[in-house]
Amino acid sequence: MSTDAEFADTRHIPPIPPQPPRRPAAAAAPGPAEDPQTAVLRRVPPEPSMPPSPPAAPAGPGAHSAPPRPTAPPRVQPPAAGAPLPPRPDRAPGSPAPAGPPAPGTAPPTAFRDTAAFHLAHSQDLWSGPGERGTGSGTPRTREPASATPSAAPPAPPAERPAPVPWPRTPLPPQGAVPAPGAPAAPARRRPGARVLTAAACLLLGIGLIGGAAAGSRLTEDASGAAPTAEAVFAKGRDVWHDTPVDTLFPRVVDGLGVGPGGADRTWTRIAVAPDSGCTGAYDPKLAAALAPAGCVRLLRATYVDATHSAVITVGAQTTKADPAGMMALNARFSTKNLGIRTDLMPLPYAAKGTPAADFGRAQRASWTVRVLTDLPAVVYAVSGFADGRTFTEPQPAEAAVRPGTTTAPAESGLGHDAKDLADRIEADFRKAAGGSPARTEEASS
Repeated sequence: MSTDAEFADTRHIPPIPPQPPRRPAAAAAPGPAEDPQTAVLRRVPPEPSMPPSPPAAPAGPGAHSAPPRPTAPPRVQPPAAGAPLPPRPDRAPGSPAPAGPPAPGTAPPTAFRDTAAFHLAHSQDLWSGPGERGTGSGTPRTREPASATPSAAPPAPPAERPAPVPWPRTPLPPQGAVPAPGAPAAPARRRPGARVLTAAACLLLGIGLIGGAAAGSRLTEDASGAAPTAEAVFAKGRDVWHDTPVDTLFPRVVDGLGVGPGGADRTWTRIAVAPDSGCTGAYDPKLAAALAPAGCVRLLRATYVDATHSAVITVGAQTTKADPAGMMALNARFSTKNLGIRTDLMPLPYAAKGTPAADFGRAQRASWTVRVLTDLPAVVYAVSGFADGRTFTEPQPAEAAVRPGTTTAPAESGLGHDAKDLADRIEADFRKAAGGSPARTEEASS
């Protein structure tokens, strides 16, 4: 069965041509078999039904009745030879006689509707209801009753199907329309004013400044990643005394691994820090005279005690006014004249009251070291002694007391190691704060 024809849209079905006018009916219409223009579709004869036979009486109380045997239809004897054949029946035995041709104006036969042609012809009635074929209205078409006498005038042709109404189109905006005479002219486009141009210029300038600052910071970071020059380190070393925290230059606790006598570990704790001051009265007169050519900007001092609280050490750092050439000249003078090992040029200790170093004076000095740096404008020194106030008649320079095999009191007590190792640590801290390498360079020392 054709389902496409049943659900087809009426707009997509091609218009069905109108039916041709029917011929007037004759007085004596021929039968269906005699009409050459009529094709009669005959039904397939159904299977012959078997008449039921009366059931036989059962033979006994427990016997089952067998179903009756169907009777065969009577056999038709073939005609004799030479006899004329009987006419072919136009219908199957037992079927009703076929009706005559439908009268004009009557409804089509209801049989044989399961065809594609029938559904295609009646699809409009299925979708929009019974109406006039070829018209868009749903008004049912009335049929005139057929008359036995032929009509003088032929039937009027059916109304033609109206053309479909097109969809309305959206009008396009007029392009290049000329205004009517007398109509006001359209306002001209305004050019950007001075404020807009100024704002755009400020925006571009701001973006340029931000980009330049970012590029400058990137270049500065790249430059800061490189090793600073010796001139930059020397210049920055002059400001270390006021730009660096005191705990960085003089740590509260200093650990010395394997720096004591025989490779023993040493630990020193800070017990006092002197206020930063000038160099007046901080040295013996002879040492002050020896350091005078370099000048004095500031003097920083701190005192430490060892882990046994038996030794006290004062360390100091003097910031000078000399340039690199002046520091080289002072270093050469200390080296050539052995000013660092003279006992009359020992630095003074810082004896803070109320601390283990309260009795640390000139007579208690046992070992010392003085270093004139050439890469920084600084002079670093250290002096050590006993915390119990005992005196030394023969103090010894730290570099001499730390030599293997030395049996002097400063060497065996470790006071030479205390002065040398703490001076090394403070010197490295000053170099690191100035941006230089903490490694020790060649300088004049005792």
